[in-house]
Parts: sequence; structure tokens; C-alpha cells
Amino acid sequence: MLFWFVATSVLTIVWVFRDPRFDYRFLIAGALLPDLIDAFAGKSWAMHSLPVAVGLMTVVMLATIGRRPVRKKLLAIPIGVMLHLVFDGAFSTTEVFWWPFTSGFGDHPLPVVARGWWNVLFEAAGLGMLWWAYGRFGLARSDRRNAFRSAGHLTEVAPPSSR
Repeated sequence: MLFWFVATSVLTIVWVFRDPRFDYRFLIAGALLPDLIDAFAGKSWAMHSLPVAVGLMTVVMLATIGRRPVRKKLLAIPIGVMLHLVFDGAFSTTEVFWWPFTSGFGDHPLPVVARGWWNVLFEAAGLGMLWWAYGRFGLARSDRRNAFRSAGHLTEVAPPSSR
């Protein structure tokens, strides 16, 4: 799955932070990271664990002490990982979600694999949300697309005036 995680993560952060200078490229990378890494294991593994996501955030915080601009960019990655856990429903597999505080990973498939055909609906919803965001952020304009490509910025387009 791709569109579901991209759309839900981006729109959540737009709604929560409302920061036009946030780098959404790093957020998107973080939102896709858990499935990319755990796919190599062939099952739910460390990246679907909350303590690992919190540990990743801790590493970013410690590695960027005194470097605020770098920190602002890199924090988007663990935020994306945490949003992935939420929108993947990773919390429903306690053994994996709370590893290493549980007995182990077990043999749980990735949530995206366990959902099966439901993923088609999630991806369709993600595409719908991205289509809406494309209009909301004015990405039909080349200057706005370039701002996203070069700096990861999204700026909401003001609704038309009623005058």
C-alpha cells in the first residue's frame, strides 16, 4: 500500500501542525518505511513496534541537539513511522506492537498482507484524499509543485471569496 499511508499521514500533519514550511517529503518517507523494512522479514517485525518508533525519535532528538533546522526536517521521519502504525492498525497485534516488552514477534503477517482485498478500498480512499489534496494545495500550478519537490512544502489555497 502506498496512497493510503501517504494521504493519511500528510493530511493528519497538515491538520495538526498547519506549518507551511514542514517538509512533507520526510514524512512520506517515514510513513512508508515500516512496510519497506519489515517486508524483508516477510512478517510484522521491529518497525511495527511502538518502542522502536519512539527509539527512532529519541535518536533523531539526540543526534540533532543544537541543530534545529536539521531536527525539524528529520523529526518528520519518526512522526511518519508513528502515523504508519496508527493507520496500519499495528496496535491490534500486541505481541509485535509492544516488542521488546513482549515475548517476541511471533509469526504475524504484515497488517497490509493480513487485510487482503480490503487494501483495495484503502488505496482507493487514499487516492481520493490525494486528489482532494492536489486541489486544496493548488498543485496544478507548477510553482507549487516545484516548492513541494524542492523543499517539501505544501501551502493551502484559500477558498474562493464569496464577494
